[in-house]
Amino acid sequence: MALYAIGDLHLHFQSVLRAPGQLHGRVWKNHEEKFRKICDKLIKPEDTLVLAGDHSWGKNLSECEKDLEYICGLPGKKILIRGNHDMFWDAKKTNQLNHLYQPKLTFLQDSFETYQDYALTATKGFTFEGPFYLDARGRIIGWDEEAEEHARKLVERELARLRISFEKAKEAGYRKFLMFLHYPPTNILEESSGFTQMAEEYGAEQVIYAHCHGETRFHDSIEGEYHHVVYRLVSGDYLKWNPLRIL
Repeated sequence: MALYAIGDLHLHFQSVLRAPGQLHGRVWKNHEEKFRKICDKLIKPEDTLVLAGDHSWGKNLSECEKDLEYICGLPGKKILIRGNHDMFWDAKKTNQLNHLYQPKLTFLQDSFETYQDYALTATKGFTFEGPFYLDARGRIIGWDEEAEEHARKLVERELARLRISFEKAKEAGYRKFLMFLHYPPTNILEESSGFTQMAEEYGAEQVIYAHCHGETRFHDSIEGEYHHVVYRLVSGDYLKWNPLRIL
């Protein structure tokens, strides 16, 4: 019995792919088939696989049906976290998705799931990603303050959702936590954030996140141990489609 995680599958069986990196990057060539074969060899029926967001390029559920069917066909228990490109998933309608797809898939929002004696808490998260203004040497000298203010509001919303997840797990008696995000816990300007502070507040052992795909972004956020919490990036292209064993 094992717990694995990976993110950023960016499936597109029914939608038009326009992302340049995915169209031309070698690591993305036939990635769906590579990933399926790896999962079939690695993951057992009793294992759990957490998919950390950006499951599909589809703009609505009808454009995602085959993508979700593909995920249903992977081995193990599948838990999905909402990503920024998951336009089919309205956070307020998560119960409807669970009604449609459980027990094959669990869409995790404003709640928690369990693995052994751990509570798996989660939210999409958010970080300010610019635009940044650079000098001639490529150093950041400023940024769009209006965009930063908008990002701050989104961060506060996601922190509130994450706290709901932790508090529900605590009320259920759980004291060991793994925290999942789609976005990284910090942006390139931050050493800590509301997300790192919440992980420390509740004593999360690990923070698992995705979103940072493409080689230039693999190291945008915290990696390894920081303030007694272990941070792990699980973007699919970073892992070369090998799900990372968490426990």
